[in-house]
Amino acid sequence: MGFRKDFLWGGAVAANQVEGAYDVDGKGLSVADVATYKPNVDVKDYKKNVFVSSETIAEAMADKSTKYYPKRRGIDQYHRYKEDIALFKELGFKAYRFSIAWTRIFPNGEEETPNQKGIDFYKKFIKELKDNGIEPIVTLSHYEMPLALALKYNGWADKRLIDLFVKFSKVCFENFRNVKYWLTFNEIDSVTRHPFTSAGIIEDKTENLEETEYQALHNQFVASALVTKLAHEIIPESQVGCMLTKLTTYPATAKPGDVLASMNKNLMNNYPADVQANGAYSPLILSYFKKNNFNIDMTDEELKTIADNTVDFISFSYYMSLIAAEDEDGLEMTTGNTVVGGKNPYLKATDWGWTVDPMGLRISLEELYDRYKKPLMIVENGMGAKDVVEEDGSIHDDYRIEYFKQHLREMKKAVEDGVDLLGYTSWAPIDLISASTSQMSKRYGFIYVDQDDEGNGTLNRSKKDSFAWYQHVIATNGEEL
Repeated sequence: MGFRKDFLWGGAVAANQVEGAYDVDGKGLSVADVATYKPNVDVKDYKKNVFVSSETIAEAMADKSTKYYPKRRGIDQYHRYKEDIALFKELGFKAYRFSIAWTRIFPNGEEETPNQKGIDFYKKFIKELKDNGIEPIVTLSHYEMPLALALKYNGWADKRLIDLFVKFSKVCFENFRNVKYWLTFNEIDSVTRHPFTSAGIIEDKTENLEETEYQALHNQFVASALVTKLAHEIIPESQVGCMLTKLTTYPATAKPGDVLASMNKNLMNNYPADVQANGAYSPLILSYFKKNNFNIDMTDEELKTIADNTVDFISFSYYMSLIAAEDEDGLEMTTGNTVVGGKNPYLKATDWGWTVDPMGLRISLEELYDRYKKPLMIVENGMGAKDVVEEDGSIHDDYRIEYFKQHLREMKKAVEDGVDLLGYTSWAPIDLISASTSQMSKRYGFIYVDQDDEGNGTLNRSKKDSFAWYQHVIATNGEEL
């Protein structure tokens, strides 16, 4: 009744948050390279933290430093990957989820031929994982599309991005044929929450922002379907998954109006996975477009492509849950994973305001499996916290151990209830630059990295108490938590 014998225990990161070396070996600028660390902005105000404009992009391109552009430096995994992979092997990892930076392969997104140095780096990286018995899980697009495509085409608002992404993906499949598990777009639903980060849409260059966001999403659905088809052709044994931000929302009360409000929140959250897993738009979503006079350019050929090339499994991130009400004025609001929503009074929260809801993970797993009846994979789950380094160098992060322990217990219950779960990769196994706030002090890892928010530090790696705990969890295949 426990986890399958080949369960994929591991950890997950994104290239733009760990690699650094933003201008090394021919890499071009990505949308992540112009994301700033804003020390004077409340860390809970993610909208202000992720907002960019034509003006701020121009300022960032003129500034070659890394001080206030932390994703340019990451944690220097580009040069330290062997050291990190050795630590992952010591942890007992069966899998490691990472992304391939599009700008290392096609620096501006439109080059005729790929950058060989970028291909060579990922070949070495994947070989190192394989040599250490770690299965790579590769995300093709994780908030790091070429900045040049955002500036020239307004990102995924333009259908020309589809062929460019397919070209990039084809190079990846042809060069990394020993990778079995692929994800197309990270948290694809997030286009409507942070359009620049996720889709390269520049808000002050966009007339009807919401309509443009849904057009960009449709273009990504088409690209995902084409890429899924291509992966199956080039790597017949490959498995391709979609990736959703699971934002499970409960009704604030049993009032029917609150139940309806939560139902609508969950519908909008799930619909990108509906399209990729079921191969069709929900009639409710099409009705939403019509009611709002959104003119989404979708052809019969594109819809057939989506229908004929559904994903093999569903992957998702889960950090927290929210509540919804018919009248939101009466709700206390809180932040979450790039979202603002109702705060559940029955739950505690992290320093960044994210509610902690272990049972919500079980609810999410069972809902998704019942909805899609396809294998699931949890590819992000964790908590950002402020860690204290003791005089002897130790880091006692009992709070992190407790967080994971509670979530893994609920995950195990879902498996015992019949959910087909392929694996679990924590976010993140090693400290990295935060996606939303670009902080280093928002720490997730079992492995500590000596670097502060302004980039000061040795970058030395050290083990937290949670390292030994997770190591034991993996060694017992989740039987001893």
